[in-house]
Amino acid sequence: MSRFAGLLRRTFGMVKEHVGTDHLGNKYYVIPEQKTWMGRMVRAKRMVVASNPTEFEYLEGSIPSEWDAWIRGRRKQPPSIEELYKNQCYRENIKDKAREVDKREQLLRAKEYEEGLVAAPAQTQVRGHAAATSFGREEVSQEPVSTANTFQPGSWTPNAKK
Repeated sequence: MSRFAGLLRRTFGMVKEHVGTDHLGNKYYVIPEQKTWMGRMVRAKRMVVASNPTEFEYLEGSIPSEWDAWIRGRRKQPPSIEELYKNQCYRENIKDKAREVDKREQLLRAKEYEEGLVAAPAQTQVRGHAAATSFGREEVSQEPVSTANTFQPGSWTPNAKK
């Protein structure tokens, strides 16, 4: 019976009102609070119809945060175009400032390396995996290790082949 009642409600009773569209093409609707034929109140519902409805192509950020807050009921009124534009400009301004700070930081770091105030970061190589039993132990190398200052002819002999 509930399927039949739901079909009747969807067919005759529920009318969704278009509230707005975002810059990505998603359309937002509200179904106002209604009374059923039995007298029960059905609360208002908010919904979005995605511009690209395939689930596997959905990416985080496909719904702007202002519209997401409206859909989830964290705000009563849908966002206005002016508010969306203002917030977008604010986000772009923050990104520009972050890029400027990053550039200044890189220039300062390069200057400190040149002057010798800060040591250059060491290039480390991690060999093996932390779960391995030999992790952290010095490996005995079969390769000859010497410098030109300490080389003594005949001091190294290769290992016998096994």
